[in-house]
Amino acid sequence: MSKYDSGPRAAQAALAVFAVLASGALFAQQAHEGHEGHEGRAGQGAAPPTLDTVVVTASAMDAPLEVNFDPKAPQQPLPANDGASFLKTVPGMSVVRKGGTGGDPMFRGMAASRLNILLDGEQILGGCGGRMDPPTAYIFPDAYDRVTLLKGPQSVVYGPASAGTVLFERVHKRYEQPDWRLNAAATGASAGRFDGYLDVKGGNAAVYGEGILTRSRSDDYRDGGGKKVHARYERQSLTGIVGLTPDEATRLELSAIKSDGEAAYADRGMDGSQFERENVALKFEKRHLASWLDKVQAQAYYNYIDHVMDNYSLRTPVGMAMASNPDRKSTGGRFAATLLPGGDTILTLGVDRQENIHTARSGGPRGSANDYHNQKRRQDFRFASNGFFGELRWQASAADSVIAGLRNDQWQAKDSRAGTASATSGAHRRESLWSGFMRYEREWAQHGIAYLGVGRSARAPDYWEIGKASESGNSVFDRIEPEITHQLDLGLTWQSGAVQGFVSAFYGKLDDYILIESRYPNGTGTQTIARNVDATLWGGEAGASYRFAPQWKGSASLAYTHGENDSDHHALGQIPPLEGRLGLDWQRGAYSAGALLRLVVAQNRYARNEGNIVGQDLGRNGGFAVFSLNGSYRLNKSASFSVGVDNLFDRKYAEFISKSGADVTGYEQTARVNEPGRTFWLRAQVDLD
Repeated sequence: MSKYDSGPRAAQAALAVFAVLASGALFAQQAHEGHEGHEGRAGQGAAPPTLDTVVVTASAMDAPLEVNFDPKAPQQPLPANDGASFLKTVPGMSVVRKGGTGGDPMFRGMAASRLNILLDGEQILGGCGGRMDPPTAYIFPDAYDRVTLLKGPQSVVYGPASAGTVLFERVHKRYEQPDWRLNAAATGASAGRFDGYLDVKGGNAAVYGEGILTRSRSDDYRDGGGKKVHARYERQSLTGIVGLTPDEATRLELSAIKSDGEAAYADRGMDGSQFERENVALKFEKRHLASWLDKVQAQAYYNYIDHVMDNYSLRTPVGMAMASNPDRKSTGGRFAATLLPGGDTILTLGVDRQENIHTARSGGPRGSANDYHNQKRRQDFRFASNGFFGELRWQASAADSVIAGLRNDQWQAKDSRAGTASATSGAHRRESLWSGFMRYEREWAQHGIAYLGVGRSARAPDYWEIGKASESGNSVFDRIEPEITHQLDLGLTWQSGAVQGFVSAFYGKLDDYILIESRYPNGTGTQTIARNVDATLWGGEAGASYRFAPQWKGSASLAYTHGENDSDHHALGQIPPLEGRLGLDWQRGAYSAGALLRLVVAQNRYARNEGNIVGQDLGRNGGFAVFSLNGSYRLNKSASFSVGVDNLFDRKYAEFISKSGADVTGYEQTARVNEPGRTFWLRAQVDLD
């Protein structure tokens, strides 16, 4: 039997871990209750444990243009192994499938640099030229305390954002007295998958510390037709955090992260055999400095990614064994001050800086004549950006608010490629880019908020775009224009009794949209080029939930984006189709159950070979429906478990924005990388404090 075949090992491991953790949690809970007196003991006057909402089927918009998540809560579909999979629950969010992990998230048809991803305030950029490692590939969701999606260009404090900004954050509060907490979970699933994490934190009034250990692995999965997909992976990370809190208003924190992994890919001729990451960050925060100065925050970070891709570690090589070893060093920092100028006004002023250097080397396997370890690294690009921003919130009345912001980015890049590789070798480029927004919000009938906003985002070409060729075959380094997004956002959120819902709509005009086109003829063959076009995007998301009985709640959501290439007068590439979700949840005491039906219509609007740096259109894709079930039980306030089955009817399908399947020895090639078939999973979780 192949070592990549599916098996029960991960599920057995999860059950074993769960048994140990649950027994420990039960013991700790009973010991704790024993000190609370006779009335506190289970079965003697204490209420049975109740189950919080732990299974997320479709994340809703809680505030204008804002979606919040608890990343430690189990999800359906299968609890996520990386940041992109976690974000799939958001209406309007899609993930480009490449294998079992490392997919690129896409919101409203915009991906990569159009969607800001920040990890604890840091902008992390991957090393792979083929985007094996987008920022979300380095995220284990359970290792964070809070995740927030800010839709559209409606904030400037985190950098320019066309589609929006996603914040993965850890939250540390001062311990008023000595205390500790342990949070752990294990997930086992089909295809030999196992995810586990352990988070231990504690401290006193003066100091705190936290250690986080994560591990995730899976064998190849099978699609709904029973075909094995080249998709195995393994990742692990270790995080250490120590902080000082000399008083309630001051915090100084130092953190360090070390991670590595490997992943097979079904869409290309190489796999990722190394994803090493090293990170060090320092944060400082001081509150309540004066009546007019509420808070100052400062942050500095260093991030290094050392990535290896090859055609021999995770597959049988075809032809010569080859390896490529790109790396990226990023350094950055941020300072922001929150001012209280008077009345009901809050003003945030700040600056940020980010610099990154990308190098690469290539060769053969270790020990070969051209061992890549012995090759010299060569820098290809260097980027730096200084940002200056201000954002104001004015509470005009009890029901009316105005929020506005302005940002300037001083961006520069250097083409460091050797002269034979680039006609612009040694060239420098600088841009001054302006972004801004203004939004009006009104609370109505104390049940919801309506909003209307206009925004502009100016984005410089990124590493993956600026290194492409032009239509003439020359470098686009000095000719591709920055991309400017002008967008109107409007919508509302409401909650009245048992009903909760939201509607969010947008209309955007993009000047000099950076289009990536593959298979472009160059006289002797084809190449992938970058060019500017004008484009239009419009669409939105809507969702509602209704608790129609004490134990029952129904939910529904809808998301649609329409993209038009105005310059070429046809569809804009890489726009996902209309998608709807229907959910039904039941909860009673310590038990809960749920069902999720995901409906996606066929996508007949496409632009073959056109798209973005993440992927290009492959042609029409059919619609599909996927049905999933879940259930959960809470043993006590400290321990719970959940189970589920995704794609219950074993449907064979692929997403429209999936990458094309590659010819991998021992695997059947498919037009697109298909999604997993029927998948069973079990998750056990313990929270001790």
